[in-house]
Amino acid sequence: MTRILIVEDVTETRRWLGEIAHAAFPDCTISEADSMRTGLAEAARTDCDIALIDLGLPDGSGLEVLRSLRLVNPDAIPIVTTVMGDDAHIVAALSAGAQGYLLKEHPAEMLTRQLVQLADGTPALSPSIARRIMEHFRFTGPAADPEEDLTNREKEVLGLIGRGLRNSDVAKALELAESTVASHIKSIYRKLGISSRAEASWHATRMGLTTGET
Repeated sequence: MTRILIVEDVTETRRWLGEIAHAAFPDCTISEADSMRTGLAEAARTDCDIALIDLGLPDGSGLEVLRSLRLVNPDAIPIVTTVMGDDAHIVAALSAGAQGYLLKEHPAEMLTRQLVQLADGTPALSPSIARRIMEHFRFTGPAADPEEDLTNREKEVLGLIGRGLRNSDVAKALELAESTVASHIKSIYRKLGISSRAEASWHATRMGLTTGET
């Protein structure tokens, strides 16, 4: 029996996701949460197999539920279900531990197929999200071997950026001046051939730098 946790604040959408979950896994049991707080509680209380998590919750971000689930139930498959398909949200979700990313704009039949494919080990990704991921991993030049190009300190900074920390937070965590952190970030951007924090987060995730604790 598949145990599914749905974290979604809109009642109608929560019901709709429940119907999709039942279509994909007829024998499943479903637990529900309508806020970040109740999502955190359910993640800790329920030994779920799959979690469908909205990002925009009334009292916080679904990213917190993702991070908590990764700690309390690492075997669960957390899947973001959202209307937000921009790079920043995709990067943040993957960095927080998401193993799938589905856009709620798609018809129920498509989302059901994506969930059914989990049994074959295929990640649940909306087609447009999969294309964006492929585009971000298609890089050449100085970024071809970033582990050799970056210093250990730059890797530390990149890892913290990948986890969503601001420059001031990175400075505090590493006991550096903010100006020093800014210099490291400039060097990281130059070496990787990038120009945004979203791209930096992708590289940090690719290099396995976003899983540590500060």
